[in-house]
Order: sequence, then C-alpha cells, then structure tokens
Amino acid sequence: MAALLRGLRAGRTLRGLASVVAAPTSAKTQCSLGRGFYCAAVKLQDESKSDQPSSSSSTTYHEHYHAHSAEQDAAAASQGDSASGPAAEELSRPNTSYQDQSGEQGEDYETEEQLQARILTAALEFVPLHGWSMEAIAAGAETLGLSSASTGMFSNGAGDLVLHFITQCNSQLTEILAEQHMQVQLGQAEPKETADFLKDAVETRLRMYIPYIETWPQAMSILLLPHNIPDSLKHLSTLVDDIWYYAGDRSTDMNWYTKRAALTGIYNTTELVMIQDSSPDFQDTWNFLDNRIQDVVNMATTAKQVQSTGEAMVQGLMGAAVTLKNLTGLNQRR
Repeated sequence: MAALLRGLRAGRTLRGLASVVAAPTSAKTQCSLGRGFYCAAVKLQDESKSDQPSSSSSTTYHEHYHAHSAEQDAAAASQGDSASGPAAEELSRPNTSYQDQSGEQGEDYETEEQLQARILTAALEFVPLHGWSMEAIAAGAETLGLSSASTGMFSNGAGDLVLHFITQCNSQLTEILAEQHMQVQLGQAEPKETADFLKDAVETRLRMYIPYIETWPQAMSILLLPHNIPDSLKHLSTLVDDIWYYAGDRSTDMNWYTKRAALTGIYNTTELVMIQDSSPDFQDTWNFLDNRIQDVVNMATTAKQVQSTGEAMVQGLMGAAVTLKNLTGLNQRR
C-alpha cells in the first residue's frame, strides 16, 4: 500500500513537471524547475523513511519478544519443579472415576457383588438383635446410607447372610493357618503335633461363633434348607481340607478321604455341643473336641478307619436331628 501511494505521488509530480517543460522557460524558470525536482526527491525520500519501522521500535519489539520468551521458559521451569509435588502425583493417578446414566460421577467403581458383601458385613452387627433375617440385612444397608429396599438384591434372603458369614470365617482361619505355617518355615515357631494342630484349628474356627451363639441354631437351620445344602457342604469341605493341608497331610490314597470325613464329623458334633454348652468359656466343648481329635489321630488300621468314617457320617445325620430339636427350643443353651 505504501509503494502504491508513493507511485501515485510520483505520477502527480511528473505531470506537473511535464507542464512546466512544455511552456517557454527562462533561466529563472529553469531554476524553479530544478528546485521542484529536488523538493520532490526529498519528499519521496522522507515518505519512504516514514513507511519503514524505526530502529528503536524494532529494537523494542525484539526486546519484548525475548523478554516474553524468557517469562515462558521460567514458567515452564517452575511447572517442571512442581511436577514432583502433590499436584503431579494427583495427575499421575489413573482416573478410576465413572459416570452413571444420570451424569453423576463417583470416585471408585463398585461391583454389585462388592456392594452386597459390604451390606452383609454391616448386617452382622444387627444379627444379635434381629437374628439371621432380612431385617438384619435392611438395618445393615441403612448404616451404609442405602435404602432398606436394597434387600431386594439378595434372592436367597437370610441364607445369603449366613453363607457370607461362613465364608468370612473360613477365610479368616485360612489366613491364620497360613501365617502359622510361614512362621514354622522361617524357624520362628515350633511345629505342632498333628493332634494339637487339629484341635487348635477347629477351636479357633468355632470360637468365631461365640458372638452369635444365641442365634446360631437359627443359622444352622437355614443351612439345612434344601437350596442351601450344596453351598453349606462346599464351605465345610473346603474348611476341613484347608485344616488337613496345613496340618501337613499330603496323602493321596484312601486316607485322604477318611481323614477328611472323620474331621467333618468331629466338627459338626462339636458345633452341636457348643450351642448347648453352658460351662465357662465353653470348656466342656473343648474337652469333647480334644477327645474326638485323639480318636482321629490314633486311627491305625484300615478297618478302624472305615468304621470311623461311617461313624462320622452318622454323627452328621444325628447333628441335623439335634439342630431341629434346638429350633423347637428343646435343647437351647442355658
């Protein structure tokens, strides 16, 4: 644009000069013409200079650019230094939040199974008051800030609560036995005799029922319901197998079955004795358990093992009958 303006001004100047040359001139006119050329040349030079940025403004621009670049570098450096602080740790964390259909976000995702486990664990606090019932589950849900209608998640009702408690107890015992086994392997503890190990393991497991001993006959009756028997037997067989495993049993013949069947019978009968025991700290129950454990350990001949296995099965059936009597109040713990 500046070049176009200069061209227009130069054209007007030349047209003026042409008119001067066409007229008769004298020496004075020639001098005026020379001054006109000089003035026009000076004017064009001045306009050309005014269109170019001055050296001072150019210097100021470059200084501003470098200063701005330095500020950006300093800001980047400060951000790099703060990268090791809490903000960087927060940014480095994986985003575990989720967004539901309503658009609300939660910090941690929880599956339905995890939510059910939390509700059932909270419900155990209310078992002494409400028994093994849906009322206990509803009370547990309310303590978590959930509606009592969340009990609809449990299709098996009170059976889910009892089976959850048994699973929790079995897992706790397995952790205890694994810790003891590790201490023996590291030489931090002496290995126990098989009889002592079995007795301590069964006693530790049964003591987990003490906070709920008054309502445990109800729980046993729930486990005897037809639809709960498969899960009940599965948890019991897992418990017995874990006890024998940490006791050091690695048999692969018939002894594997007979030992586990015998311990299953002992566990069931000791449990029944416990819910009727009124001695201090259930001492009669532990004496009964000790005698039965000795019978299992002293098994020597195959015939005696088969006999003990049959007795264990009979004890299990008798245990079911005793449980039914407990439900009618005939043999409640006094």
